[in-house]
Amino acid sequence: MTQTVKNTILFGIIALMIIYTGFAQSWNSALLIIAMGLISSIMALGVNLQWGFAGLFNVGVMGFVALGGLAAVLVSMPPTEGAWSTGGFAILGALALGAATVVAAVMLMKRMAPGTLRTLSVIAVLVIGFFIFRALLDPAVQAVEAINPAQTGYLGGLGLPVLISWPVGGLFAAGAAWLIGKTALGLRSDYLAIATLGIAEIIIAVLKNEDWMSRGVKNVIGLPRPVPYEIDLQNNPAFVERAAGLGFDPVDASTLWVKLLYIALFAAVLIVLLWMSQRALHSPWGRMLRAIRDNEVAAEAMGKDVTARHLQVFILGSAICGIAGAMMTTMDSQLTPGTYQPLRFTFLIWVMVIVGGSGNNFGAILGGFLIWFLWVQVEPMGLWLMNLITAGMSEGSALKAHLIESAAHMRLLTMGIVLLLVLRFSPRGLIPER
Repeated sequence: MTQTVKNTILFGIIALMIIYTGFAQSWNSALLIIAMGLISSIMALGVNLQWGFAGLFNVGVMGFVALGGLAAVLVSMPPTEGAWSTGGFAILGALALGAATVVAAVMLMKRMAPGTLRTLSVIAVLVIGFFIFRALLDPAVQAVEAINPAQTGYLGGLGLPVLISWPVGGLFAAGAAWLIGKTALGLRSDYLAIATLGIAEIIIAVLKNEDWMSRGVKNVIGLPRPVPYEIDLQNNPAFVERAAGLGFDPVDASTLWVKLLYIALFAAVLIVLLWMSQRALHSPWGRMLRAIRDNEVAAEAMGKDVTARHLQVFILGSAICGIAGAMMTTMDSQLTPGTYQPLRFTFLIWVMVIVGGSGNNFGAILGGFLIWFLWVQVEPMGLWLMNLITAGMSEGSALKAHLIESAAHMRLLTMGIVLLLVLRFSPRGLIPER
């Protein structure tokens, strides 16, 4: 059996599972799996670019995805009335001052001779800059957060079309990746993993606590959409008439139509990114990255700038994750910083890459759909299995209650089992690198 036939069969099996979900449960569930599978595949492509191409162990995926979500808010939401005049410009000035303080400290470190004087000068600049920074920032933040805190209490956005936020999310993530890469890419792989994980947690902590920027844990809801809201379609007589003509209830028809539109948008983005990734993989640049991945010492001896290439691919992979984060927040129509957890946005993406096939772009897409399908469907299947196992037990049985309650943990068990089986029987993934 050729590799192409095998790959076609694997994708066909996943398609059949999704179609079965549509018939057995609902087409709404099936379309949601496809939409989230597309977004997950884009995230997996970004991680595969870093790990599969260059061997960079990035476990801070969650942070880059969250920056994409923040971009959707800052770009698409309308500005809060009075927020900028009350404290917005003062906040920007304070942030600029903070950045200037850091730059001044770095310049002193570079230009002054090592010794006690340099140390004291750097400390003095940082301490004085910090107190001035806080003196400017704190009153401005309090003024902004006091503006109708139940509904706004933040600066708001630019009021631009939400689709613009997708590339902006990529730029946000790329900027963060550049800062991280300049400081952490010289570290050994395990230290790089620790650094990226820590920085991702810092990003989430900022989103949760800086209410003036993203409302923190109060969440931003009602983001503009590139497609209609369901309630607007249900109030549209022409849409209701067309839905009735096709035998659909307006509520079901509006939900399905919106998800189909999202799927079309997400599929277009995935196709473009896949085409670009494939071109990069088979280009001299891609071959150089794989040579660096396989033997950094030999590549460096051949005159290749390993650190610069690592920085390039780290930025590109992170940007793709940022785009996916903006897309997901757009579909959810809300930013909820509390939902960004490493289990969902780092571990699960890594499982997709490993199971699908590290170093193979089509493998990353296969893993994205397969693992997301299992993540969604395993819990109801686990509940069905536990009900079947405990069918003969009495209703008051403590063991029966415990087993049924444990069905929620089937997700983690299944992810572990799938990962172990793939590593045992196909260690290079379902679609291995060629």
